[in-house]
Amino acid sequence: MIMKKTFLFTSESVTEGHPDRLCDTVSDAIVDRFLQQDPYSHIVTECALSKGIVFVAARFASKATVDIPEIARQVVGAVGYRKEDFNAAECTVVTSLIAQSLDQRYEWDERELTDRELDRITVRNQTTQFGFACNQTAELMPFPITMANRLARQLTLARENKTVAYLSPDCTTQVGVEFENRKPNRIHSITLIAGPQAGSHVDAVQLRSDLLAHVVDPAFADQTIRPDDRTDIFINPRGAFPKSGPAAHSGMTGRKTASDTYGGYARHSGSALSGKGPCRIDRVGAYVARYAAKNVVAAGLAEECELQLSYTIGQARPVSIQVSTFGTGQIDENTIKRRLEDCVDFRLGAIIRKFELRYLPSKYKGAFYQMLPAHGHLGTSFTELPWERTDLSAQLR
Repeated sequence: MIMKKTFLFTSESVTEGHPDRLCDTVSDAIVDRFLQQDPYSHIVTECALSKGIVFVAARFASKATVDIPEIARQVVGAVGYRKEDFNAAECTVVTSLIAQSLDQRYEWDERELTDRELDRITVRNQTTQFGFACNQTAELMPFPITMANRLARQLTLARENKTVAYLSPDCTTQVGVEFENRKPNRIHSITLIAGPQAGSHVDAVQLRSDLLAHVVDPAFADQTIRPDDRTDIFINPRGAFPKSGPAAHSGMTGRKTASDTYGGYARHSGSALSGKGPCRIDRVGAYVARYAAKNVVAAGLAEECELQLSYTIGQARPVSIQVSTFGTGQIDENTIKRRLEDCVDFRLGAIIRKFELRYLPSKYKGAFYQMLPAHGHLGTSFTELPWERTDLSAQLR
């Protein structure tokens, strides 16, 4: 396989107040509340956000009673907008809710099912999901998206701990990395789009100084590869932003799938991860694919690994599994595939059981899935995610 060895790659991310990210968080908060009350809930929800209005559409089969408008207000209010930018308490919340029959749920405990019974839990939508891992970072994620996400989190921290108190919750980041021999070599460029909250005024010189000191430097402090004298650092290159957040641009669930996954460095399905309960294979399939690929790299079987899982309606198992190591494998790809099939059960019911996906909201006091959009579905997040463990590496080796 011919691989491009020297290239420039750029990934981008957003902070928790970006309208798209905020819609993901609202959607996942609703998923959390349903599962917290009734772990057998089937729930799919989407959110749209604009100036002064939140729209939520949800389909569910559940015994839970959930105040969806109140959850939306709580999530939007907690992100930290000043009332001039978005008043969560007085905004309009529009809902479109479809309650489905309870007999559509999988109301059995996967932890107690036999192998044959797990085969009865079939997927209800078809999808092709990808998982990826590489040895560019300690968390086995691509370096560009790792650093773009770090900068986004550092922007949020700088606002919350008031070192840069005037920042809006709505910021974006971008990191360009030069690669040599498919390894990160230097930081080519950094872009930060960050405006002040309503009522705050700061000049461009002060903003640049604050963001370099309290965002860029801390984000790269423990990294071997850091910005150098040739790194281009762009901060609001088109000038100041008079407004930010929903007052400036709208948002929708599922529009940040690249930053939710691998920053474009590796493939992803394009399906939204947020707003779906654990019975949706187009969410949990991405998690188990990441788990498998990460364990391959952690086992030293390859420097890069991509796993492709294809599911079709009415089947419990994937109809096809493909493994690619991009020429970095220590053993051939078919051998890696066979080992994965021996070690990982890719059936929907087995995935739910392996990661305890129904019970995570209760374990984390009603706030597990809603933490993922802002803190990361993959790699380093607010806790050790079950699909980020490398407990299979010795067995694969």
